[in-house]
Amino acid sequence: MKLPQNLLKKLSVRESDNAIRFLPEGNDLIDFASNDYLGLSKSVVIFDATHQLLIDSNLMVNGATGSRLISGNHKLYQDTEDYIAQFHDTDAALLFNSGYDANVGFFGSVPQKGDLILYDELCHASIRDGIKLSNAKAYKYAHNDFEELESQLKRCNIENVYIVTESVFSMDGDSPMLEELIVVSNKYNCYLVIDEAHALGVYGDKGEGLVQMLNLQEHVFARIMTFGKGLGCHGAAILGSKELKQYLVNFARSFIYTTGLSPHSVATILVAYQFLDNNSNLSLLRANIVYFNQQKVLLGLKPMFVQSKSAIQSVIVPGNIKVKAIANQLQDYGFDAKAILSPTVPEGQERLRFCLHSYNSNAEIAEVLSLLSKFLFR
Repeated sequence: MKLPQNLLKKLSVRESDNAIRFLPEGNDLIDFASNDYLGLSKSVVIFDATHQLLIDSNLMVNGATGSRLISGNHKLYQDTEDYIAQFHDTDAALLFNSGYDANVGFFGSVPQKGDLILYDELCHASIRDGIKLSNAKAYKYAHNDFEELESQLKRCNIENVYIVTESVFSMDGDSPMLEELIVVSNKYNCYLVIDEAHALGVYGDKGEGLVQMLNLQEHVFARIMTFGKGLGCHGAAILGSKELKQYLVNFARSFIYTTGLSPHSVATILVAYQFLDNNSNLSLLRANIVYFNQQKVLLGLKPMFVQSKSAIQSVIVPGNIKVKAIANQLQDYGFDAKAILSPTVPEGQERLRFCLHSYNSNAEIAEVLSLLSKFLFR
């Protein structure tokens, strides 16, 4: 059956803006595109340990068989949530099927009618989609601008206010001044919610995230941890009080009305977390971040990059056509760096997004930046 005309028109607009999306094919290019910061997705040690854990737990089944409230719950879930809670120094953790599900579930159920949500304008789409499901009022504030945030707080007379941000922003790779944000949050008795998707496995002694690295977990109402990046697997967890966990089990629709993660997925999460406890890859990743930033300076590229000390490094190349052309040139030379187009980012803020990993070599970093300089300035 033919697609409706109004949908065809939307596709046509995307094509004319040179912003149409296609599913990419697999490749063997040098990886500067994936979120697999520590290389754990390819770890044979984790793969084998996961298989053994399932055998030892007598969980040799392929699926969850239902939602966790019906037939999909099992002891490995509780063991994993307990381990995650202890690892992140929090009272409780609740597993969700993905970071998207976690954010939609949280924001669609926790803030109520009469409450207020104030969120950073660059928050991830999953957060904004969750907010759309909420009955609370919601307003954005300028990126990392806590003066504007406080001015909004001064004007409101609402009992329950949720402040929402990310510890590492997915497109810019930058971070808010969390200590300053907590001062503002505490001053106005707000509930602070922080998405740590791109901080897990990158910040902290064992990759616990930026909040714990700064020892600020006592001041945060909820943290969202996503496992498809630094942990190299799939799923997510919301961290908080035992009461928050109980509330989400009862009211988060993306938790209640979905089949649970398979035992294999849950086992992989637990084994990956245990791997973080003895992780040598973190120091390699951090060294590569430092080296990448040094090379930016040497090549005169620093002013074109968004300031970042994370594994996400973005160089602004305005225009969908231009940024796609440079990405294609880098790929022709064997480097997989992805163009981020508008409308994913605002028009004029199109960029090449480099994701750094523990397994990238200094030679690879130096060469890809040398090529970037050549293509930008010729």
